[in-house]
Amino acid sequence: MTKTTMPMLESHPAEINLDRGSLAAAIDALIACAEACTACADACLGESSVAELTKCIRTDLDCADICGATARVLSRLTGYDANVSRALLEACAVACKACGDECEGHATMHEHCRICAEACRACETACRDLLATIG
Repeated sequence: MTKTTMPMLESHPAEINLDRGSLAAAIDALIACAEACTACADACLGESSVAELTKCIRTDLDCADICGATARVLSRLTGYDANVSRALLEACAVACKACGDECEGHATMHEHCRICAEACRACETACRDLLATIG
């Protein structure tokens, strides 16, 4: 967990029906995944076989955008809407699975894809874990 996510959540005056520890873990996983996907897409663009990585780049960028948006929305506790959070977490889990699968297919040739696939798997798990706690 980062040094800022949990303290920020703990200092927020809003009452929410979520475990703040699980929420912080999900936000941290989302941010890490967004960064890994952005870096992987950029690394794919630098590869000599870039044409073969078009789908990987697209999937990376989609996943990064979805993870980033989800992290930002989950960080806003004022006026919390469980339905919005649930929908975003479900979409994020789907995007992380798709990106993890795509990157895994290139992992033996490109270390950045292996690292990205791991981040996607961890984020998918964190999203599903948080989803399980939303009533």
